[in-house]
Amino acid sequence: MKMIKKLLWIAGLLAALCTQAQQCPEPVYPLDGQTGIPVDATISWTAVTGVTAYQITVGTTLGGNEISTLTSTGPNTYYTPPRGLPDNTVIYVTIYLFNLSQGPPAPCISFSFETEDITTPPGCTQLLSPANRATNVPVSTSVRWAYSPTATGYTISAGTSPGATDLQLPTDTEQLQWNPASSLPPEMPIYVQIVPFNENGPASNCSEFTFTTGPLATLPACPIMLYPADGTTNVPLSPILSWSPVAGAEGYVLSLGSSPFENDILDQADFRGQTETGVLEFDYNHIYYLTLTAYNSAGVSQGCIQTSFSTGVGCGPYRDSNDNLIDLRPEITFPDQVGICTDQASNTVSATDTADGYRWYSVDSNGRERLLAETADFTIPGEGTYRYEIYNQYPGAVSGTGFECAASQLFEVVISEAPVIDRAEVRLGVGTIDITVRVSGGGDYEYALGDAGGPYQDSNVFRGLPLDTYRVFVRDKNGCGTADTLVEPDLTVEGFPRFFTPNGDGANDTWQYIAPPSGISPVVQISIFDRYGNLVSRLDPNQTGWDGTYGGRPLPPSDYWFRAVDRNGSVVQGHFTLKR
Repeated sequence: MKMIKKLLWIAGLLAALCTQAQQCPEPVYPLDGQTGIPVDATISWTAVTGVTAYQITVGTTLGGNEISTLTSTGPNTYYTPPRGLPDNTVIYVTIYLFNLSQGPPAPCISFSFETEDITTPPGCTQLLSPANRATNVPVSTSVRWAYSPTATGYTISAGTSPGATDLQLPTDTEQLQWNPASSLPPEMPIYVQIVPFNENGPASNCSEFTFTTGPLATLPACPIMLYPADGTTNVPLSPILSWSPVAGAEGYVLSLGSSPFENDILDQADFRGQTETGVLEFDYNHIYYLTLTAYNSAGVSQGCIQTSFSTGVGCGPYRDSNDNLIDLRPEITFPDQVGICTDQASNTVSATDTADGYRWYSVDSNGRERLLAETADFTIPGEGTYRYEIYNQYPGAVSGTGFECAASQLFEVVISEAPVIDRAEVRLGVGTIDITVRVSGGGDYEYALGDAGGPYQDSNVFRGLPLDTYRVFVRDKNGCGTADTLVEPDLTVEGFPRFFTPNGDGANDTWQYIAPPSGISPVVQISIFDRYGNLVSRLDPNQTGWDGTYGGRPLPPSDYWFRAVDRNGSVVQGHFTLKR
């Protein structure tokens, strides 16, 4: 026993150390602060990945639960308060998350909204159980009815004849159920009147309901699980579940699930006249939750508690003596893809997680595995599918019964290599430059400007850069190398000639901006300067170009500079050569 308690303490400590921050949902309807919400509204919120179940409280104060106490919605992201909401009131909602891989439920998000102001009485309700005009109803039955929207309470009376109150005098209740103080008379017609009301008055002209009871009978007691008993460990994967017979029971209803909030294995399975079920296939090292009730003509046994058992000494998830959820399996963070470089003699990867031990397996096309290494570092023999496994070791309750808890990750190994830059394609705008990098190689590449350290992007295109010279870096994501190239813009292709020859031969005799194929020129003015910065000409892009003269005199062969301005005031500068 001391060893078990010690194990639970260790498990609790590990779970506390491994717990991660949990994403919280967001309200969908009503939104935080919204007003005029109907009193029969359904509250909804966004789903959170990995959450097994949600729990909710609803009240009229922050953290309050007088409208709805802590209630599980299972995996559903919506909840309708069964008795509706008070009108003209600020309502506070708190949502809790339950996740089998993390700790017990804790408040995750709170929000509030205001309901509408109701000014009319409610409508009548409907009988849910027993059904109106039902026969052979157990004498121990409860009477349940549907919520009437906008109702804040109900007046109920009951008798053995129409309009009589010999079984229940008119009584107000906020509940949706009437539990008679004693059993109803057997084999008698029962008449029930239910009138919803609110602050504006009672419902009008509500019909009386009736049903007929059956013969006198007694509710059965709760059955007791014989195997596995509550808290049993090391249960086989294919056990026979058995329970004690209950006097007067006609059958048993069994629900069984892998979490306290869902019956994903058996959901209200009916075993009439049986005290055991056949073989079930369980998972190893898992905890299961079981609820068992008995029934007869009087109804179903009441107050039966949920029990649990596990199929191993257990890695979890399970609950310790303090109701903390424990999972002893180590957390794994290894990637699902790894690249190896063609130009390296060997490629080694390292474990990304802290654990007591490591295993590396190859996995063939048929799913067969072969153990390759049991170290934190692993030399990859080639591309293919592999499995990375990590484990922690724990002592058992009895000497020699220790066990390990493992986690694993399948990953693909792909061939990668350093990039080779084939070319950089440049497209110039007015004052801007677009760069497209063309790369060859068998790697998975990313791209950066100006700095080998990044930031990097997946796209090989850089758009709308200021007109300048740039160094482009290309890096293999798997670490197989980096390449770079210098990109210098060539303005010729964008309409600014590199040279002209004003020699009268009819070819290139003037220098002028060449408009794009559309014929619509973005340039509105061009100024030309000599190498000393003196203005020698100012051109209209839509007229004849510069003939190489200043003041009617030919200027000497040399480099000259231009400054072009577009419609938006952006500037492009460059130079060209006058040849004679």
